Amino acid sequence: MNILLSVSVALLAGLIMTRLFKPFKLPSVTAYLIAGVLVGPYCLGHLGLNGIGFQSTEAVNALSIVSEVALGFIAFSIGNEFRVDELKNTGKKALIIGIFQASMATLLVDLALLAVHLIAPDKLSIPQLLTLGAIASATAPAATLMVVRQYKAKGPVTSLLLPIVALDDAVGLVIFAVSFGISKTLISGTIDIVSIIFNPLIEIVASLLLGAVMGYVLTQLEKLFNSNTNRLNLTIGVVFLTASLSMLEFNVFGIHIHFSSLLTCMMLGTVFCNICPLSHDLMNASEKWTSPLFALFFVISGAELELGVFTDFAIVAIGVVYILSRCLGKYFGTLFSAKFSKCSTTICKYLGITLFPQAGVALGMCTTAMQLGEQGNLIRNITLFAVLIYELFGPLLTRQALTAAGEIHPISDEVKNRRQTKLDAVKK
Repeated sequence: MNILLSVSVALLAGLIMTRLFKPFKLPSVTAYLIAGVLVGPYCLGHLGLNGIGFQSTEAVNALSIVSEVALGFIAFSIGNEFRVDELKNTGKKALIIGIFQASMATLLVDLALLAVHLIAPDKLSIPQLLTLGAIASATAPAATLMVVRQYKAKGPVTSLLLPIVALDDAVGLVIFAVSFGISKTLISGTIDIVSIIFNPLIEIVASLLLGAVMGYVLTQLEKLFNSNTNRLNLTIGVVFLTASLSMLEFNVFGIHIHFSSLLTCMMLGTVFCNICPLSHDLMNASEKWTSPLFALFFVISGAELELGVFTDFAIVAIGVVYILSRCLGKYFGTLFSAKFSKCSTTICKYLGITLFPQAGVALGMCTTAMQLGEQGNLIRNITLFAVLIYELFGPLLTRQALTAAGEIHPISDEVKNRRQTKLDAVKK
C-alpha cells in the first residue's frame, strides 16, 4: 500500500507541478524533477508522514525498476532516429560530432581538474580527476528526448541531436573504461589490459548483438497479429523483455559478459524501425502509452537527487569547476566538429547547448567508480552535485537552444482558440 501511495503521490505531484510552473514556461522535465525533490527524503519525506512522499533513499531505490523500464523505452524511442534513409544525410556528421564532443568534454574537465589538483593535491587525486573527466563525456538521453517530444521540435538541430545522444552512450563507455582502468592502475600499481580495452568492447558488441536479435524477433512476431492493439501490446512486452535481459551478467570461457541497457534497447528500436513496415504507427502509439511512465521516471529521478552535497564546500567548489569545464567541452567540441563537418551556422551555434543535460549514464559510471574505495566517495558526490544542477537547468537550456534555432514554434492563435473552445464546452 505504501509503495502504491508513494507512486500515486509522486505522479500527481509531478503533474500538478507542471501546471504551477506553466506561467514560467519551464519544460515539463524540470517541473517533474522539482516535484521529485519536494516529495523526496529531504522535503516532504523528511516529515515522516507514512506513505506521503519518499521517507528515505531506500524507499526511492525500491522503485528502481520503474527507472530501468523507462530508460528502456527511452532508448527504444531514440533507436527510431537511426533509420537508414535518414542516416544517409546525417549519419557521418552525427558520428564525427558525437565522438569529438565527448572527447573534448573529457579533455577539458581533465585539464581543469588537474589545475585543481596542483593547487590542492590533498582535495583531488589524479585517479579521481581522470574518472571525473571520463564521466563528463556522458549525456542524458531522457531529458533531451522529453523536451523534443513536449515541444514537438523538428529541424536540422533535432535531427542531429538524438543520434548524437545515442552515440554518446557508446563513446562514453569506451572513454570511461580506459580512464577508469588507468585510475585503478595508478592506485593498485597493476596494469589490467582486459578491463581497459576488452571489457568495454565486449559490452558494446554484446549489447548491440542482443538488441539486434530482439529487434528481428519483434518484427517476426508482429506478423502473427492483425490488430494494432495487439501489436502495440507485443511491442511493449518485448521492450520489457529486452530491458530485463540486458540486466543479465555471466561468464563465458572466463570472460565476463554484461550489457548496457541503453545500447541494447536502442539497437532493438533501430533494427525494428528499419525492417518492420508498421514501425512508424507502433512507435507513435507507444509514445502515448509511455507518457505517464516517463513522468514518474523524472519525479523519481528528482527524489534521488541528494541535497546533502551542498553542505560540503570542497564538493561544491570542485563541482562548479567540473560543470563549467564540461559545458565548455561539450559546446566547443560540438562547434569545432560541426564546422569541420560543414554543418549550418544554426547547428554550429546551438547544438552544443542541447548536450548539457547529464543523469542516468553518469550515475551508473560513478557507481562503478566506487570500486576505487574511499576515493570513489568524492567522485560520487561531485557527480551527484553536477547531476542535480544539470537536471534542473539542462532541459531549460535545451528548450531555449531549440527555440532560438527555430525548431520549437509557439502555439498558433488558431490552436489556442480551438483549445479554449473545447475547455469552455467542458465547463458548460
